[in-house]
Amino acid sequence: MTVAELQTSSTALKTEVIFGHILVATDFSDASWRALGIALALGAEYDSRVLVVHVMQPDRQYATFECPPELDLQRMTAEEQFKKIVGECGPGDKVNTTLLKHGPVAAMVSSLIEKEGIDLLVLGTRGRGGLQKLALGSVAEELLRVVPCPVLTIGPKAGLPKVAHRAAFHRILFATEFGKASAKALPLALTLARAQQAKLILLHMFSPMPGTTGSLSAYAPAGAAADEFEEWEGSNRKRALRQLKECLPAETGLQQEPEFVVGTDFLPEGILTAVMKYQVDLIVMGANRTGSARAAAHIPWAAVHEVIREAPCPVLTVAG
Repeated sequence: MTVAELQTSSTALKTEVIFGHILVATDFSDASWRALGIALALGAEYDSRVLVVHVMQPDRQYATFECPPELDLQRMTAEEQFKKIVGECGPGDKVNTTLLKHGPVAAMVSSLIEKEGIDLLVLGTRGRGGLQKLALGSVAEELLRVVPCPVLTIGPKAGLPKVAHRAAFHRILFATEFGKASAKALPLALTLARAQQAKLILLHMFSPMPGTTGSLSAYAPAGAAADEFEEWEGSNRKRALRQLKECLPAETGLQQEPEFVVGTDFLPEGILTAVMKYQVDLIVMGANRTGSARAAAHIPWAAVHEVIREAPCPVLTVAG
């Protein structure tokens, strides 16, 4: 199944989802090994072609050298790691291709996705703060927002739902703020839920505090202000619930009835609370494009980053 097919209108029902070409971007860290494990499980389940890429980056002090000396050492180390990856694959697991690239990570991975027709990029995360948030550094969150295919990120607290060489996503949470990226992510969430025969939970959180208001009740006694807040909250809940239900087609093809959840909380906290309450196995959400994806990657409180860092399950994002 191509990415284009995944991003068609959610009214087009499909019976299964197939990630025909899966790419794992690795720096050979423990986080990347965990990502490889779930990529291999998905590859076995969907009979996918699994590619593993490592991108070498020379030290800046050798930037003017045509063949920087440390690249030879990096190359030898990477080749040994690739042999280890292939050698440790168990029955039913298969790495089809290992690739060694040299250059800017985001540019190299994005180019490879286009060239190989990749349907899914899989990344591991360390969960550090600051600029070293993901296993590939800050460029990894940049990839979440710019690559033309869905990205499955395995956070530091994420369990790997793997049963007999297959990924087991029994409960899928689709978190939306009704933006462009969320609209692109919904067909993928719906198709995965059908393929996995999973329970689909649609979630929308709105801020617990209303925006600026010109209402005179802002200057009124506490009781009047409380009444207005309650009315505002109730109105928002009804509107959000209606929007959630309108997201799905009349015939979803799901084996289990979807559940609609509207809450009052900040987005990351609300998502993580729902994940624990509903024992979610996979989060699906949009990663909104910004004027500068690189700049967005350096905002430590960004919703996507916070969810990935704290989630007890993998997070699947679609850029939009």
